[in-house]
Amino acid sequence: MSDYLLVHGGFNGGWVWDDVAERLREPGHRVRVVDQLPSAGTNARSLGDLSADANYVRQALDTTEELVVLVGHSYSGMVITEFADHPKVRHSVYLAALWPQRGQSVLNLLGDVLPDVFIRRDDDALAITDDFELAWESFCKDLDWDRTKGMLSRFVLQSGASFAAPSTAPDRTHPTTYVIATQEPDDSVAAQEARSANADYVVRLPAGHMVQLSRPRELAEVLGRI
Repeated sequence: MSDYLLVHGGFNGGWVWDDVAERLREPGHRVRVVDQLPSAGTNARSLGDLSADANYVRQALDTTEELVVLVGHSYSGMVITEFADHPKVRHSVYLAALWPQRGQSVLNLLGDVLPDVFIRRDDDALAITDDFELAWESFCKDLDWDRTKGMLSRFVLQSGASFAAPSTAPDRTHPTTYVIATQEPDDSVAAQEARSANADYVVRLPAGHMVQLSRPRELAEVLGRI
C-alpha cells in the first residue's frame, strides 16, 4: 500500500479530490488531501503566493512518517515542483499540470498573457469568468450542465501574486509521472504533451481539465499503480 498527498489546483479546494481519495482508500492506500492552499479563497486581502502554498504543503510533508506520492493538479504543478528534492517524496504526479523550470512563473508558462477564462480584479485577485460556455470549454467539457454549474459555484478567488511568483525548481531526486487530459482544447493538450517530455512516465486519460471529477475511477487506478 502507498501513501498519497493530493494537492488541488487554483481557484478551488481539496473537495475536488473527494471521489479519487475514496477510491484510493478502498484497497487500503493512505491518503491525505490539502484542504485549501493559501493562494485560493474568498478573501482577496488574505490570499498568499507560491511560497505560502509551498510552506503549507511542506508542513504536511514534514509531519508524514512514510514516503509519499505527491500529486499536483493544474496550478499546483508549480507547488509540487518546489519539492523535487524533498526526502519525503518518492514520486511526483503532474495531473494536467504546469511544470516550470527554475525562474518560470505561471504567467511565463501561459505565454505572459492571462487567458480569457480568468479575470483580474481591481484588488489584483483573479476570478473565473462569468461566461459559462467559456468556463465549461476550458475546465470540464466532459461534465454535464448540472455538474458543471455545481463545480463552478464552489470555485473561489486566486491570488494574482501566485501567478507571478517564480519557481525555485530544485534538481529532482525522484521519478515523475505526467497525466495528460486529452479532451482539453487542442492548445492545452499540446502544452501538456510538451511538459510531459520531462516525465519518466506518461499516461493519457480521455478527460477535460477537471480529471478528478469526470474520471475519478480511472485516475485512482493510475495513481494506485504507482
